[in-house]
Amino acid sequence: MKVRMPAVAGVFYPDDRAGLREMVNGFTASPPAGFGHPKALIAPHAGYVYSGPIAGSVYALLAPLRNIIRRVVLVGPSHRVAFAGIAAPDAEAFDTPLGRVPVDDQVVGDLVEAGRVIRLDRAHRDEHALEVHLPFLQESLDDFTMIPLVAGQAEASDVAAVLEAAWGGRETLIVVSSDLSHYHPYEAACRMDRATADAIERLAAEEIAPDRACGCVAVQGLLQVARNRGLQARTVDLRNSGDTAGPRTEVVGYGGFVFA
Repeated sequence: MKVRMPAVAGVFYPDDRAGLREMVNGFTASPPAGFGHPKALIAPHAGYVYSGPIAGSVYALLAPLRNIIRRVVLVGPSHRVAFAGIAAPDAEAFDTPLGRVPVDDQVVGDLVEAGRVIRLDRAHRDEHALEVHLPFLQESLDDFTMIPLVAGQAEASDVAAVLEAAWGGRETLIVVSSDLSHYHPYEAACRMDRATADAIERLAAEEIAPDRACGCVAVQGLLQVARNRGLQARTVDLRNSGDTAGPRTEVVGYGGFVFA
C-alpha cells in the first residue's frame, strides 16, 4: 500500500499519539450550541497553538454525526507546489500519529476519469493544509474514508464541480481548509476577517479575495454549491493569532464556519 506519511507532525501539532489526542480533545471538549448538523465546514490550517481552538470549535459540532459520516471530502490550497488544476494523490492512505486514513480511491478515480482532478503526489507530499485536519477528523468520527484534494491554479467553478460530483448524502462531509487574512495589525485584521465572515454567511463567493482567505478558490467553490443547494452558513468562531498564541503586530486570521 502506498501511504502518504506525515509532513508536519512535531511541527504544527504533537507527533506523539497521547499528546496529540489530549490536545485535540481539549479543543473539541465544548461543542457550541445552536448550529445544527453540518454538511460542510470551513476550518483553519495553522499550527495548533495558533488555530487549533478555532478548528476545534467546528469539529466539536460533529459529535452527533460520529456514526453517520463515513466519507470526508477535504479541499485546501497548495502552499508549496505550483500547478494547474486540482490534485489528488496516488497514495491509498494518509498516516498521522493517530493512525491511518484510507483514501476513497473509487471516488478519486471517478473524478480523475471525468477530468475534474489530476493525480499529482508532489502537491500532497509536504502540504500541511490537509494534514492538520486529519487528527481532528480521526478523533471526531468513527471509521471514514477521504477524498484529499489540493487546489492549485484553478477556478472556483472547478472546485464547485468537484464538490457537486462528490456531494453524497448525510454520510459525506465537506471540509474546506483556509486561513483568513495574513500579517496585518490586529485591529485591521479583525475588520478584514469580520467582512470576510459576513461574506461567507451571505454566500457571496465573489467577495472572497486571495488576500482575505488563502484557500479562497475552495471557499468560493463551496459557497457556490451551498447557494445552489439552499444551505445556510454561520460563523462558529472568528479569531486570529493575536488572540491565541502570538503578538498583535502582525496576525493571521482564523475562522470556523458551518453549513447546514
